[in-house]
Amino acid sequence: MDNPTHLPEPDVDPSARLTVGDPDLGKTRLLARECATCIFRPGNPMHLEPGRLKQMVTEACGNAGYIVCHSTLPYAGSPIPPAVCRGFADRYRTWQLQAMQRLWGFVEIESPDPDSTRTPE
Repeated sequence: MDNPTHLPEPDVDPSARLTVGDPDLGKTRLLARECATCIFRPGNPMHLEPGRLKQMVTEACGNAGYIVCHSTLPYAGSPIPPAVCRGFADRYRTWQLQAMQRLWGFVEIESPDPDSTRTPE
């Protein structure tokens, strides 16, 4: 069925189709800092339902080993390619992130969100 919102189907893991690898540098893309609406910022800036953040973390730790930053998702209109969420990477040292660090390293990229450079209140 056609998806007019261009968002992933709810039962599909978007990280399975997206790559956070930079083929030119041979490194993994990681946001340089949390984006302005990072799901890990205080105050729930993404207005997640109660328990949703815990569910996302549990799924990420059991699957891909990371969360792709929502501000870098192509179907969200991001001008930059998908990257690992800085908020997740700073809080969770999954074996997948550790392997990425050891094997390829990370290339830090700036968020496409212009407010991501502001200091949190």
